[in-house]
Amino acid sequence: MSMHPKIVGRLFAFLVLPLLSGCNMVVMSPSGDIARQQADLILVSTALMLIIIVPVIFLTLFFAWKYRQSNTEAPYDPEWSHSTRLEVVIWSAPLAIIIALGAITWMSTHKLDPYRPLDRIDAERPVAADVKPLTVEVVALDWKWLFIYPDYGIASLNEMAAPLDVPINFKITASSVMNSFYIPALAGQIYAMAGMETKLHAVINRTGEYEGFSANFSGSGFSHMRFKFHGLDPAGFDAWVASVRQKGSSLTRAAYQELELPSEKEPVRHYSTVDSGLYDAILNMCVDPSKMCMKEMAMIDARGGGGLDSANIVFQLTYDRERNWGSIGRQSRPFLLAQCTPEGAGPGGSEVLPPQSRSPFPSFGPSYGKGGDLSQVSSGTVLR
Repeated sequence: MSMHPKIVGRLFAFLVLPLLSGCNMVVMSPSGDIARQQADLILVSTALMLIIIVPVIFLTLFFAWKYRQSNTEAPYDPEWSHSTRLEVVIWSAPLAIIIALGAITWMSTHKLDPYRPLDRIDAERPVAADVKPLTVEVVALDWKWLFIYPDYGIASLNEMAAPLDVPINFKITASSVMNSFYIPALAGQIYAMAGMETKLHAVINRTGEYEGFSANFSGSGFSHMRFKFHGLDPAGFDAWVASVRQKGSSLTRAAYQELELPSEKEPVRHYSTVDSGLYDAILNMCVDPSKMCMKEMAMIDARGGGGLDSANIVFQLTYDRERNWGSIGRQSRPFLLAQCTPEGAGPGGSEVLPPQSRSPFPSFGPSYGKGGDLSQVSSGTVLR
């Protein structure tokens, strides 16, 4: 005896729906206050739009049923063309909803600006005036994530942790191609780009292990570009920091240059010490000391450029990825201009210096002079 298909479908739905009720919809049930506010914004916006969508769907089905061909009792009025009352209803309701959505969007855009420091821990607790945020410097590599804790002098690969109810100040950049930093339980996604810094402020309110990943396709290893985010109580976070300091290795510039080579499925690694100024060098694309930092280039541009003498810094401005060209501990690439001019002479017959012996600021004429003051130059370009 065969069972009717409709009965099979209903039994299947009856068995499957209870299982679906246990799914963890992290975006709509997050553990951080910023993500919670974003989820509330989604719900409010959806509810406002449904005020129009639901009646339209209902009336569409109702009119199709009422004025079907077989219903001879339905009124037929081929001369009808206009109703002022109906026009007012049709246009005023959507207009009111658009105004409401616009106001909510304007307020939430400013309130949830990722660059805006937090003013509350959750809906019931403001941020204390004396609280010190946790600063985390994030670097998107091919294809893994590096987290540097400047206040603790430690770093970790493909794993990060933060204490409960403490504001987190993320500073985010990338080593090469663009990625998107995203922890659904914590806050919305924010882009990571080479030579630029983006920011994100967030807080975690519940303990647990959460997933983070790149939400922007960035190459063959993109699907494995994931990491674990641990929300810990203060004692648990202190224990995590102590464990990193005890078991980690040293993250020098040379170690970073090896780390930034493309790789996939990298295991979690900890670094008990981090070279001073490493994140700033990554941001300014000058971990390799033979390269000119972006902030140095910005200062040159601000003073009118280098003129003819700028030919001496062609190599310093070549940010390639060939490891045997200007890398730490390896032979630098021969300076290109020396191969194109007699006896290695530069413009006007001046000597072209090899990369290792050039100072960061060669002579750029009377308007620039030798050396330079970097105090007026920001560390990298901040993208909003």
